[in-house]
Amino acid sequence: MDHRLWLMLWLATGCCLSTPVHATSLVEAGTFTEIYDPQRGETEPWCINDHCFIRGEDGTWHLFGITHIKPFNFKSDPGRNLLHATAKSLRQSPWHKEPFAVTADWQHQHEWLLWAPHVVPYDGQYYMFVCAGNRDGHDYRIHLLTSTNLWQWDRSLANPLLIDGFDARDPNVLRVGSEWVMYYTATDTPEGGHHIVACVRSRDLQHWDRRQVAFSHDRQGTFAGPAESPFVVRRGAAYYLFICDGGTINIYSSRDPLHWMMEDHAGAIQAHASEVVRDVDGKWYISHAGWERGGLSLAPLLWHDGLDENDSSLVPGQ
Repeated sequence: MDHRLWLMLWLATGCCLSTPVHATSLVEAGTFTEIYDPQRGETEPWCINDHCFIRGEDGTWHLFGITHIKPFNFKSDPGRNLLHATAKSLRQSPWHKEPFAVTADWQHQHEWLLWAPHVVPYDGQYYMFVCAGNRDGHDYRIHLLTSTNLWQWDRSLANPLLIDGFDARDPNVLRVGSEWVMYYTATDTPEGGHHIVACVRSRDLQHWDRRQVAFSHDRQGTFAGPAESPFVVRRGAAYYLFICDGGTINIYSSRDPLHWMMEDHAGAIQAHASEVVRDVDGKWYISHAGWERGGLSLAPLLWHDGLDENDSSLVPGQ
C-alpha cells in the first residue's frame, strides 16, 4: 500500500502519530472477503467482534467470538453470549451459526459479560481464555473454561486467573519453550496510564505469575486504546506482535517473545480485532470484524521477511 494513503487512512481512524511509518513492511494483507454474517437468517442485526478460530480433531473449524445486536447498547446487552459458528473449511462461505457457546453467569461466576475468547489445544483438551467483566465498575479479569469437544464448556475452579490494570482483556496464549505465555491488553496502573500489552507465564495453563510489560505504547488513557487484541506469532526466531488501534492493526517484530518496542514496527493493516490463522494447506490469513460491521472477513496474510521455510508457532489447520 502507498504509505501516503496508509497515513491518510490512519489519520481518518483518529490515530495519532506515535507509531513510526516505515518505508517497507514485513507484513501486509490482501483483499478481505466476508466468510460469515451472524445476522444471516435472523430478524435482528447481529454482529461479531473479538473472536478466535480453532479446528477440531474431526476437521471441523470452530469460531467463537463476542456477539450482540446492533447497534451496541451496553446496558441492554454488554456481550453476555459467546457466538459459535462452524465450517468444514476455513474459507467456506457462509459458516453455519450454532447456538451460543457460553452465556455469562453473574450469580455463580461473577461474569457480567464474556469478551475476546482465545482457545488453545493441550493434552486432550481445549482451553478457552476469556475476559469476564464486572457489573459494578470497570473491573475486568481473565477466566478459563475447558472442553473435550469444543461444544460443551466447563469453568475452571481457578477463576479468576488474573485481574490487572484498568483492563485485563483480549487474552492470547502462546507456547514458548517449556512454558505458556498469556498476552493481554491493560494499562500500566489500575487507574490508567500507558496502554500496554502485559504478559504472564504458566506451566499448567491454570496458574499464572511473573507479570511483566511486553509492550508499552506512547499514548495514555483508560479503556480501549492502541494495544487491544494482542496476537503473537513466531516465525523462525522472529516473534510478531499484532495489536489493534481502532481501525488499524499495527505489527511489531522482535526476537524476544517478552519484549517489543515502538521502534520494532514492521507493518500496518487496515482491520479491527484481527486474528491470525493458517489453513490446512499452510497459507496464512488475517481476520477483520467489529462492533458495528456485522460480519467476519478474511484476507491473505503476506509475509516479506524471508522466513516462509522456517517453522512457526501456528501449525497449519490448528
